[in-house]
Amino acid sequence: MNRIFRARLALLIIFTASIYGCASVAPWERGTLAKQQMALDATPMQSVMRVHHYSSREAAAGGHSSGGGGCGCY
Repeated sequence: MNRIFRARLALLIIFTASIYGCASVAPWERGTLAKQQMALDATPMQSVMRVHHYSSREAAAGGHSSGGGGCGCY
């Protein structure tokens, strides 16, 4: 009985925690979420240029997050 109670309690806690993650956003509140501070990448153009510069130096495409290879200067 104790094991079943703990399993139900754990499921109840997980369920209530997942409900709090869901929220509806009113149309007039969407401007707050669209601010530059809320973006995943605050400077997208700088990131694009950094990736371009890195791939030009390494003479390779892809694999921007792994180290090694090329001249080793990055």
